[in-house]
Amino acid sequence: MSAVSDRLPTFPWDQLEPYKKTATAHPGGIVDLSVGTPVDPVPELIQKALVDAADSPGYPTVWGTPALRDAITGWVERRLGARDVTHRHVLPVVGSKELVAWLPTQLGLGPGDRVAFPRLAYPTYEVGARLARAEYEAYEDPTELDPAGLKLLWLNSPSNPTGKVLSKADLTRIVAWAREHGVLVVSDECYLELGWEADPVSVLHPDVNGGSYDGLVAVHSLSKRSNLAGYRAAFLAGDPAVLGPLLEIRKHGGMMTSAPAQAAVVAALGDDEHVRVQRERYAARRTVLREALLGHGFRIEHSEASLYLWATRDESCWTTVAHLADRGILVAPGAFYGPAGENFVRVALTATDERIQSAASRLKS
Repeated sequence: MSAVSDRLPTFPWDQLEPYKKTATAHPGGIVDLSVGTPVDPVPELIQKALVDAADSPGYPTVWGTPALRDAITGWVERRLGARDVTHRHVLPVVGSKELVAWLPTQLGLGPGDRVAFPRLAYPTYEVGARLARAEYEAYEDPTELDPAGLKLLWLNSPSNPTGKVLSKADLTRIVAWAREHGVLVVSDECYLELGWEADPVSVLHPDVNGGSYDGLVAVHSLSKRSNLAGYRAAFLAGDPAVLGPLLEIRKHGGMMTSAPAQAAVVAALGDDEHVRVQRERYAARRTVLREALLGHGFRIEHSEASLYLWATRDESCWTTVAHLADRGILVAPGAFYGPAGENFVRVALTATDERIQSAASRLKS
């Protein structure tokens, strides 16, 4: 019997282990800028909401409490400019990675169906297609794809890894093309609140979708904007005709966010101040790292948003990874995100101020 794991590529992060050992051996210790995992404290009001809901002996619901759905719909309208969003337009999920990996399967895709994603992309888009036994391909411009058999089109703006932001005009054009050909658009917008040199727009904005959510789903996460990666808190918003069946499938599968985490999300989505504070932290770190990388001979492309700098010295990404590891700095090789990234590295902003300063000092020496 063939194992499901046989469908999957080698887990990319395992390839970094030798470089991690080198970086860890640096006299000043490792500065790990490879994985975008938050390091700053969970805001106190969110911790309090979690603690206050700790006595939750019963099963939570997959659809979440009415208070959670209210919080999501309110945030989507307030922050994204969406209109007329009801509970039927939203669905909590157990972290966005779980959703990305299993969405093609939950949509019923399989052999003969096609999934498309950007040519530089989060590897889990491909993993999700593989798990469903669907075909997959990377694109430069999705409107140049053959729509025959294309069932799921992933957008990612701001992009992981490049930080590239799709303009409102581009989003409008892509949505119109997808609707013309009956293709479901799922827009991964997990970094939307982290725009630096651009103002990212959601596919849920009426200027993009014409006031209709037909064929559109947006993915949002609280991992980065609220430091809640450990809570596994994310949600979908968009077409009820898509979210309704997903809710039924996920109810049968028991894919539910814990009750304390649901309460924490309500608090997080109701407060904008902690997001502003966290943005300022990342903006300061970005300035320090960007200047240090440029001074060390790197060129930075895109990176107008998100939590990463997409940098190159016009050499193999593995040569760059080794070069930085010798200085105690660990980064992600661009090849993890597709062949087009082979000469780039992704440098995360998710390290403490002290570690960021240490990395900058090493790059200047």
